[in-house]
Amino acid sequence: MQLEAQAEAQRMAERRQLRTRKTAERTGETLLDLVIEEHQTGLNGRHLFTLVKRNRTLDLPWNRLRVGSPVLLTPLPDDNAKPHPGVVSARSFRSIQVAVDNWIAGERFDVDMAVDEVSRNRERAALAAVSSAKGRLGELRQIILGSMDETNHRNRQPRFKPHAPIAEHEHPVADAPAAHLNASQQEAIRFALSAEDLAIIHGPPGTGKTTSVVEFIRQAVEEGSRILATAPSNTAVDNLLERLLAAGVRVVRLGHPARVTERLRDHTLDALVETHEHARWVKELYRTAEALFKKADSDSRSRNAYAAKQEWRREAKQHKADARRLERDIVADVLDSADVLCATTTIDEDLLGDRTFDWVVVDEACQSTESACWIPLQRANRVLLAGDHCQLPPTVLSKPAAAQGYDRSMMQRLVELYGPLITRQLTVQYRMHDHIMDFSSEQFYDGTLVGDETVRTRTLNELVGVEDAPFTQTPLEYIDTAGADYDERQEEDGLSRLNPEEGRLVLKKVDALIAAGLPAADIAVIAPYAAQVRWLRQHAEHRDLEIDTVDGFQGREKEAVVITLVRSNRQGEIGFLADTRRMNVALTRARRKLIVIGDSATLGANPFYAALLDYFQAHDAYHTVWEEMD
Repeated sequence: MQLEAQAEAQRMAERRQLRTRKTAERTGETLLDLVIEEHQTGLNGRHLFTLVKRNRTLDLPWNRLRVGSPVLLTPLPDDNAKPHPGVVSARSFRSIQVAVDNWIAGERFDVDMAVDEVSRNRERAALAAVSSAKGRLGELRQIILGSMDETNHRNRQPRFKPHAPIAEHEHPVADAPAAHLNASQQEAIRFALSAEDLAIIHGPPGTGKTTSVVEFIRQAVEEGSRILATAPSNTAVDNLLERLLAAGVRVVRLGHPARVTERLRDHTLDALVETHEHARWVKELYRTAEALFKKADSDSRSRNAYAAKQEWRREAKQHKADARRLERDIVADVLDSADVLCATTTIDEDLLGDRTFDWVVVDEACQSTESACWIPLQRANRVLLAGDHCQLPPTVLSKPAAAQGYDRSMMQRLVELYGPLITRQLTVQYRMHDHIMDFSSEQFYDGTLVGDETVRTRTLNELVGVEDAPFTQTPLEYIDTAGADYDERQEEDGLSRLNPEEGRLVLKKVDALIAAGLPAADIAVIAPYAAQVRWLRQHAEHRDLEIDTVDGFQGREKEAVVITLVRSNRQGEIGFLADTRRMNVALTRARRKLIVIGDSATLGANPFYAALLDYFQAHDAYHTVWEEMD
């Protein structure tokens, strides 16, 4: 963790030192020259600033500032202005909304992503507490770490008890086309419910992992359990929250309201406390206290003024203390009335008091560092982890930290440690055509995935308004740019790579999809490099076309996906394309049509990409760039 903190600080220092006003926005972590378009007060007195480019005809450039990202808002043109911490609370193509605690004056503003030291400090505190824990937490620590005793025997293995098949729900939560949960989902849920310590649901792409997690939670609640449901990102937590609400579960969302999707904010702790039947008494007590303080501070020359002021201040303090006590009681009432609390893994521990939970659930567990997982696990009697260790790992900047295992999630380590003893994999996928699915199934899941009948053969030409032609009848296409001199370029600051010629071909394929009748909103373009994303966004003509990095599309899907691999050089260097888990994510976002564009001469020396090329050839989906020439 210390290595990672140092790497983050070093990266930010280097980028600030090297950047100019011309290059600062290329990292995706900075937005320059913004003005306030709208200001409103909300979120318990916080200020919401909606910012746009000073040149209002411009959209915001591509950036990594998602809802919930901690940022620094710096007023301009004062060179000595102090940056103000805030949180991104909404965003669109042309604007970004930032929530801050205090009013900020300024003509123009820069917004920079900030290091989240608060979360890291919570992780440190959790590790310190867990390392010395006794009782149930100490027992879970031994099981999760797979610790050995003095005789070199592993401590107690995770235990399971018999559990009846799960009850069929009259109104299933599943968003899959099936009328009920499939056999692998039912078995995973039954197995998880039977765990006395720890279980894992392994959900490959499109297999309804979150659907299964939500149904597990619903079943556990029906058995009388109280649950803390977590995920590493606010987006993933909101996804859980929305599904749980649809399932009729009593749930409260914890965390900064600005980090919660706007349509779900009524279910946050802040909103529920605000609308509690006793909330008006709290407001009245605060108003009375404020009035007494003002009265005590007013100028008075009467004989008894000093004694009266002392009494008014005493009364004001008492009213304020009563308000805080009542406020704490309201918070406790809201929390205790819920069956499920939803929060990110880096939850504020103080908020929970001494509460423990029958189950702690961590969804998307493979995207969380192990240190972050230990924060909610401190309060667990039993643990369910859900995710896919064959997709994106935790984001770790420090190579020395990664070399020591910091980029290996708790779930991946436990799968390697205990395997089938604690794990059940989902096998039926509801997203994509079989030909889109099969390569990843063979490469990452031992060929175990099976497409549901509703998706196995579906193609673009079956959609209303899409023309029936060879281009729309086939699910796969690989376009090989070898020999065309589509050489990659490095950005001036050396931070990223792009391939404009390949980008033009990408946009040509997008135009062909749109010309065939597919709306731009149903198409995604995925690039492994931020520079390529920026180039594509600058040159794309269709506003509804979604263009982003692999990380931006984790957990997402579109009818058609075009992937640009970017790398094209004589040395055969492929950079972080060598992390095939990233490519597994990219290749499994498309429902009906997958188009991949890349240079086989650069990529083909890598066994994974050689197999990918062979796969496309075996399905008569391999083409050369020369076939695309006008």
